[in-house]
Amino acid sequence: MKKDIQIPEVSGVEIAVVFEHNDIYNTDDWNVYIINQKDVALDMVVVVCKGFNETKETATMRKKIDLLAANSFAKIEWLQPDLFALDNQFQVTFFADNTLFDKTFTFPKNTIKEEGLRMISSIQKRGLLAK
Repeated sequence: MKKDIQIPEVSGVEIAVVFEHNDIYNTDDWNVYIINQKDVALDMVVVVCKGFNETKETATMRKKIDLLAANSFAKIEWLQPDLFALDNQFQVTFFADNTLFDKTFTFPKNTIKEEGLRMISSIQKRGLLAK
């Protein structure tokens, strides 16, 4: 049965970690965003996040977005700097045009740094894109 399910390759969807100012708390925070660069909306988006290394693993976080409009983005979560020492993984599953898509994005440990920030044109924020 599982062998009969075909999940196509994901393109046009990205996960970014963005360094931005929080006006409410007057702090500079790291936030995770999902970016939809497709010309179609994403339905029933589920993002499963966790951090891990050889000896540690964080709790698993799940986020559901009912509809992510075409060519838009949404904030998923705040990311604590303590987690940068871990591999941070984001498994994204969604429907587009009645087709199921799934992709795992990863920020390898110690790769989230201010020095690596660049402008992400699709959201007009400074950040890093996951691999």
